[in-house]
Amino acid sequence: MNRVLVTGGAGFLGSHLCEKLLKEGNDVICVDNLFTGSKDNIRHLMTNPYFEFIRHDITEPLYVEVDEIYNLACPASPVYYQYDPIKTAKTSVIGAMNMLGLARRVHARILQASTSEVYGDPEVHPQPECYRGCVNPIGIRSCYDEGKRMAETLFFDYHRQYNLNIKVMRIFNTYGPRMHPNDGRVVSNFIVQALTGKDVTIYGDGSQTRSFCYVEDLIEGMYRLMNSEEGFTGPVNIGNPSEFTMLELAEKIIKLTKSKSKITFKELPQDDPMQRKPVIELAKRELGWEPHIALEEGLRKTIEYFKEVL
Repeated sequence: MNRVLVTGGAGFLGSHLCEKLLKEGNDVICVDNLFTGSKDNIRHLMTNPYFEFIRHDITEPLYVEVDEIYNLACPASPVYYQYDPIKTAKTSVIGAMNMLGLARRVHARILQASTSEVYGDPEVHPQPECYRGCVNPIGIRSCYDEGKRMAETLFFDYHRQYNLNIKVMRIFNTYGPRMHPNDGRVVSNFIVQALTGKDVTIYGDGSQTRSFCYVEDLIEGMYRLMNSEEGFTGPVNIGNPSEFTMLELAEKIIKLTKSKSKITFKELPQDDPMQRKPVIELAKRELGWEPHIALEEGLRKTIEYFKEVL
């Protein structure tokens, strides 16, 4: 039985990962400072004897004995990471250093949950892992984008300098149950607005695109990456290459919720990427992974979740 640490384990992705790890027979330590995570996301796991929750901020050192570390801790939606941008940068950079230091001390394998935001507003489409990105280092999103880029740098420097066993994944837009209703992400925004009969708000003209991966598929990719051969470090894109415009997504959600909401348009925020679509050939080849849940099926499950929580 592996002892596994999940930072950000009470968050949207982290709670699903904790479930997966327990199902696979691991002893799981969930660490979260509950800034964006919630005990409600892990309440059903609390009675499991192989699950442990620690309230802790990874910008401070943590001393535990573990075999694997999944580093997911960091607010991931603009609403939250722009609330305290300096704290966001600290979580990505100092948090990564603390977790890498822990991994080095206990000889643990460590995975970094990076992001497609390292590609910025891309000039290459779709985005392969070899693309180095087009990122504004001084914009309002930079605390997150550049923080994650720096975390990747640290991971690879620890790998080169200390021969640490690292895995780096770049997560593209992910959705599903346990998303926070007010996190400002496009899927949760549209669903909440449609279910409550408010106007569905699109920023820009609706032509900008995203690729949406259902959380179950994403977690499977993350798990396979952690358990891949030691020589394979990544970075590897994990996301769904099916691309949709914001207008198409809004119309699909209005139809699925049978809402009478109208679509309205507002000004596009600074540095908001116009296109986002992963090349996933590396994940297919090295991990035998690709997403299986189509957008409509995943949206139905997500809508049912939001009907319960609203």
